[in-house]
Amino acid sequence: MTDRVLVTGGAGYIGSHACKALAGAGFTPVVYDNLSRGFDWAVRWGPLERGDLLDRAQLDAAFARHRPVAVMHFAAFAYVGESVADPAIYYRNNIVGSLNLLDAMRAAGIERIVFSSSCTTYGVQSAEPISESAPQAPVNPYGATKLGIEQALKDYGAAYGLRAVALRYFNAAGADPEGEIGEAHDPETHLIPLVLDAAASGAVLTINGDDYPTPDGTCVRDYVHVADLADAHLKALASLERAPGFDAFNLGTGHGLSNLEIVAAARSVTGRDIRTRFGPRRAGDPPVLTADAAKAGRELGWFPAQSSAQTIIETAWRWRERQATPAPLVEVVGGGAG
Repeated sequence: MTDRVLVTGGAGYIGSHACKALAGAGFTPVVYDNLSRGFDWAVRWGPLERGDLLDRAQLDAAFARHRPVAVMHFAAFAYVGESVADPAIYYRNNIVGSLNLLDAMRAAGIERIVFSSSCTTYGVQSAEPISESAPQAPVNPYGATKLGIEQALKDYGAAYGLRAVALRYFNAAGADPEGEIGEAHDPETHLIPLVLDAAASGAVLTINGDDYPTPDGTCVRDYVHVADLADAHLKALASLERAPGFDAFNLGTGHGLSNLEIVAAARSVTGRDIRTRFGPRRAGDPPVLTADAAKAGRELGWFPAQSSAQTIIETAWRWRERQATPAPLVEVVGGGAG
């Protein structure tokens, strides 16, 4: 039997791409997901344990059944605006659920975890691009929960010998280059799929804010292809062979694109007119977020090979054009919360 890796949130966007990368590297990804925000059709490379991080008994049963060698932790609520409007569900799901996971790992003797963190832990910075040594001062509850989990990983490493890596990625984008999986959220809040929906439908796209202190007045973000993120998770997993403790890495290109630049690139790729209008700023959004990812290059050997705007939008557009809801390809095992 190949080594198994428990992938929490593996039915979601980034988690499912990581599962494909794990399978390609010879692992069996075991997806642990309650499917509240993921999709069974995205679970294609290993078994699905339908379970909730808030249910410790389900977690213990999954570890006993599959005996994974490591965990990749993606399961989290991840909408900035929602976290501002309803922070309670974010602290309960993201923080309490993660602590349940860490305690279940300890009980099962699992010492390795790769954590899906976020650039939102940095908040608004005075200098760009942002390095791992920058102060972490999140400006929304979503970022605060990610930072809280990072601190728990540090403390569990010091006290219990946990080996943990947090990957602080910037804006995940694009779709599987082979077209097997892609981005699907309900509701969809990410810019690129919304731009492509407007290109396909002819609807008017609302851009949140045109008065930020940026060259064209719209937010600037560092977009990194989801396949590059999946590759980084494999490299982070390999790095956990070293001594116990915690480390963190930024994942991005170091180059930001504004909302209007993304729209222009999408017009070029799709050949469609994309109509836009401006709306108010979205609560909790920093004006600029770009990554200094040199540390990931030095220490993990990771470089973003597929993260040009052209490649990101081309793969996302191909996925958008062929998108359907495939039947699930794996057996669902275990009980579960919805």
